[in-house]
Amino acid sequence: MRRSLRETAETAITAVLIFVALQVTTQSFMVEGSSMSPTLQDGQRLLVNRFVYARADASLFGSDHYLFHGPQRGDIVVFKPPNGSTTDYVKRVIALPGDTVNVVDGEVFVNGELTDYVDIDTSAREDEYPAVVPPDEYFVLGDNRGVSNDSRNWGFVDGDAIVGRAWVTYWPWDAFRLFH
Repeated sequence: MRRSLRETAETAITAVLIFVALQVTTQSFMVEGSSMSPTLQDGQRLLVNRFVYARADASLFGSDHYLFHGPQRGDIVVFKPPNGSTTDYVKRVIALPGDTVNVVDGEVFVNGELTDYVDIDTSAREDEYPAVVPPDEYFVLGDNRGVSNDSRNWGFVDGDAIVGRAWVTYWPWDAFRLFH
């Protein structure tokens, strides 16, 4: 009896620890709209890795520092948009801090090199280009640029606003995909 009770307690404690670890490191997210089509579709569900962009406290290193690494070009990220929307957005990181972004004749250039992320027909919209991405900020675009509300509309995304990187799409089942 005692052994059975102990095994049940160990199983329950392990389950709680796994649950807490998943809650701290991941977030479920539902794609709304077609701005990331064809990569992500309206209604798809993602798991977002919140841990990969974790930051160390400035008092430990003298300045803000990512524990592992910050967002990279091509990462699909979920973030709190700077336009005041209460709904998190999902977009692709196109340019990093210090990069120069230019939109010419519908094509996006980063540091003088043409990008090839999905939809290459990109209008410049409101900002003047070329633009240099400020420190700890990122330039993000939707893969379906014709309908995407992104950095071309409201500017750069602050590093602190980024929730995490898309890790896996798990719903619907036939669209299961692991992101690298």
